[in-house]
This record gives sequence, structure tokens and C-alpha cells, in this order.
Amino acid sequence: MSRSIGRLIVITDVHIQSRFTHLELAELACAGGADVIQLRDKRLPDAGFIHVATRVRDICDRYQKLLIINDRVHVTREVGADGVHVGRTDMAVEEARALLGDGAIIGTSAGSLAEAKQAEEAGADYVGFGHIFATSSKAKTTPPVGVDALATVCDGVDTPVIAIGGINEGNLPEVMRAGAWGIAVIAAVCASRDPRAATAGLRAAIDQLLQ
Repeated sequence: MSRSIGRLIVITDVHIQSRFTHLELAELACAGGADVIQLRDKRLPDAGFIHVATRVRDICDRYQKLLIINDRVHVTREVGADGVHVGRTDMAVEEARALLGDGAIIGTSAGSLAEAKQAEEAGADYVGFGHIFATSSKAKTTPPVGVDALATVCDGVDTPVIAIGGINEGNLPEVMRAGAWGIAVIAAVCASRDPRAATAGLRAAIDQLLQ
């Protein structure tokens, strides 16, 4: 694999909480040890999103962290982000690759082993799989998939699997033991009283598990 994704992805969210902006969350998460900031805001129009993305890119550059843009491939290219995450109903992985080139990190979501295999065949650099546990960050119409399903997906593909959904320091060990390459979190950081400390706690836990 020519492009690699980090173990700890923090997805910024300003809708489950209003104390911190995208910029503040990116700064605090980077300072706490996140490998990747994923910028997601479906409510912001493009002009506003590009403005925020440019400033978040500068923060990530300063900390030497990766910036992944959620969904908006054209913004990824315009602001010079490291890559994009496309959902199952967004642009196809192959199309995103054609637009962004071989150097970009392209991730996508999967809800089953079959979808994870499709993502791998399409050339995704990582597969986001979940939701593993119950989560309040996004409205879900399906039950959590659980760690057994996560283990099945991790065993079934060679592409790194990023687990998402309700992950925190308490359940992180079972997620990593199931074979996940890493995790993506929203509420565990964004909804915490101290996003930097929350990120640092997850960073330390991951590092200890990988020893």
C-alpha cells in the first residue's frame, strides 16, 4: 500500500456540541496526539467549508498530521488535503482516485464484509467499519455490528480497517484485539470536557496495546 492512514482519527463535530469550533477541535486533537483530523460538516456551504478546511489544513501541517476531508472531493483537491473519506452513497472510490491521483489517501465506509471487500477491490486505502457500539454522534437505523463482526471484516481483507462508532478508552482494547488497524472517534473527543486530554488518553491506550 503506497498511502498509509494513522491509528487515531478524530472527526471534528460542531453539532453534537457547541463549545468548540472545528478549528479548536483540530488544534486540541492534534496537540493530544491524533494522527488524522477528519473534517466533516454537512451543513456548511462550500464557501464556508473551504474556508474552515484551509485553516484546519494549516493546523494539521503545523503538527505534521494528516487532514482527511469528508465527502467533498473537490474541496480535498482545492485545499490540498491529504485525502478524502467517501461514504457508501457518495462518490465511488475509483472516481475519487481518478480526480485526486495516486498520492491521495482515499477511505470509504463499509457495513459488511462484502462491502469491505468491494472497497478493497476498488483500491481504498482504508475501510471504515461500524458502528461497533451504540453511538449518539449520528442517527442510526441499524443496531451496532459489534466486535465479532469487526473481527470477521479484519480477517477478511488486507486493507486497514478503521473501527468507528461508540469507541472510547474503556472498549478500545477489545476493538484493537479484534484486529482493527485503528479507530475513528467523534463523541469520545468532541463531546468530552477536555478534547486534548481525551485524545491523549486514546493515544496512550493505543500505543500501549501496540507494544
